[in-house]
Amino acid sequence: MSFDKLWFNQENLSKNTSTDKFYFDSSVDNDDIGIQLRIEIVEILHRIIINDRQDASVVLTVTNDSTLGEEGYSINEENGQVIIAGQNTKSLMYAFYDMLRRKATNESLVDVKSIPSQAIRMINHWDQIDGTVERGYSGESIFFGTAGKNENVDNGSFDLRTVEGNPFRNDFNRIEWYARFLASIGINAISLNNVNVRGLATKLIIHPYLDNVAEIAKIFKKFGIKTFLAINFGAPKRLSDLTTSDPLDDSVRLWWQNTVKEIYKTIPDFGGFVVKADSEGEPGPYQYGRNHAEGANMLGEALAPFGGIVIWRAFVYNSKQDWRDRTTDRAKAASENFEPLDGQFAENVVLQVKFGPIDFQTREPLTPLFGAMKQTNLMLEAQITAEYLGHQIDINYSAPQWQSMLDFDTKSNNVASLVKEIIPGDSLEAENSGMVAVGNVGMDDNWTGNKLAQANFYAWGRLAWQNDLSAFDILKEWITQTFTNVDSKGQDIIYNIMSTSNETYEKYNAPLGVGFMVRPHYHYGVSINGYEYDRWGTYHFADRNGVGVDRTQKTGTGYTGLYAPQVAKMYENLETMPDELLLFFHHVPYTHVLHSGKTVIQHIYDTHFEGYATVLDYIKSWSELKGNVDDVTFKNVSERLELQKQNALEWRDQINTYFYRMSGIEDEKGRVIYA
Repeated sequence: MSFDKLWFNQENLSKNTSTDKFYFDSSVDNDDIGIQLRIEIVEILHRIIINDRQDASVVLTVTNDSTLGEEGYSINEENGQVIIAGQNTKSLMYAFYDMLRRKATNESLVDVKSIPSQAIRMINHWDQIDGTVERGYSGESIFFGTAGKNENVDNGSFDLRTVEGNPFRNDFNRIEWYARFLASIGINAISLNNVNVRGLATKLIIHPYLDNVAEIAKIFKKFGIKTFLAINFGAPKRLSDLTTSDPLDDSVRLWWQNTVKEIYKTIPDFGGFVVKADSEGEPGPYQYGRNHAEGANMLGEALAPFGGIVIWRAFVYNSKQDWRDRTTDRAKAASENFEPLDGQFAENVVLQVKFGPIDFQTREPLTPLFGAMKQTNLMLEAQITAEYLGHQIDINYSAPQWQSMLDFDTKSNNVASLVKEIIPGDSLEAENSGMVAVGNVGMDDNWTGNKLAQANFYAWGRLAWQNDLSAFDILKEWITQTFTNVDSKGQDIIYNIMSTSNETYEKYNAPLGVGFMVRPHYHYGVSINGYEYDRWGTYHFADRNGVGVDRTQKTGTGYTGLYAPQVAKMYENLETMPDELLLFFHHVPYTHVLHSGKTVIQHIYDTHFEGYATVLDYIKSWSELKGNVDDVTFKNVSERLELQKQNALEWRDQINTYFYRMSGIEDEKGRVIYA
């Protein structure tokens, strides 16, 4: 079966390397990665490897330059040759892909030195054992499911389908290409299965299913990528005759130690476990009166002898809320559950923290755990898959949002403390910290449903490797490599659409930091009160007088007090409160005047009209690309833009009508609002 090769445009690769001859210095190992690197040159690039260094145009060599670290590399041009150097074959592979990117984008190959900003750069898959993908918008799982089948309907219910026979898809060619894509953007870790580990997926850590995992892990190993599995914390009780999964029970600890020993016997380079515990019905240490450090450290103890790590999600809010009680606040859950445990987690336990305190919303503040946890390994978690950002139907290039989180100054210890610096800096072990995102690929021919959603996949890897990159420069890189045959005017059109798409989506979606006005369970399309009386505490509290959640220390839930004093003061005070987050932190009248000079209600009207109008502009701009981009891509994006238009229209009219009815205030521009 054929599929899109993403930014590995064969014509582009051939054109930019047409005269290249490669030479491997004798210092370069013939380990799994070294062998694969040679395969990349001969079979993917269709170039030759020669034995005479003098005749080579590209030389790969191992250096003892310790400043490069385990994964960093250098590229330089000397006497007409490109010299690629790193401390091992893994770093050489990263350098090789970087050289190809630089050639494709006409960047310099002189004095390049690249060292990753973050140690762990990971993709979490929410793929399920039956082939479906929770919050997947690109078809079925590339790991699980039936060959030739690609039915993955997200209806908000994720009950498993019946699994008959081998649940693994075994499409090893596709998996190898996926591994290639990951390595080319610097990803070095992947978890295969959904963090909600249900049914048969609980058995992935034991034979015979572990043997199938090992086949996949071998492929990723060739590209320097470690394989992880999400586990069910209740596995000892479910997979053995034990009557408990209590992390302090000796028999439970022994069960995990023996299980881990067998995993490493089968997969020697296994990365470790990803764990979602005590959340959304998943089992965890709270069931046994234990805290999360005790639960995570028990697993860490089993993995430590093999160099494995536990990635423990800081996503715990099983304490349900009552909408009648405004003193409770889901946004505080992660901090309340984990901040008191700072310093109690083992060195091989990593706390995986969502960038915002709620759930990957269109606009959220940074979660205060960053800056507050100073003795715990940390990973920042984001979503590439567009659960709340348009389902890969609506165009939404999300990298600017991720970049804003990395660049946020937590003012930890009253000094400048950017998130991208404190992730490794505040962790117990810098090598056990990093960035992770929920992936967005599936069995669709173009991998991501919407062709343009490939940019988010690409951008996550590039940004995780080099935190200082501009999201918009990354976008230009991706367009240049992906749309090789599109002229400069056409590439500019694509850039102009995508570079504004995140802002556009926010305009017709979430006003001033309000979130979750989406259809329950499904999370696509407007439902203003869909979660307003929900147990999970995702409220906007709109009434006839105003809108927003009071999270201040003075009159609200006290959430602002979880930040460092300078940040808390900024959010507490309406005078210094950023407009874009106003309603996340404050309940204000509709007539409250923003820093922009507009009232809250007029801002709501204006942005929702503007957002819809911009989508119409996108449709017009994209139509100009007919005959410039390939027919398959043109049709794919055109169809999704039509769906986005309808979505934006419903958001515009329902939001404006709702708030007009609430406030009774007319639109000062006299536009049609369906009162």
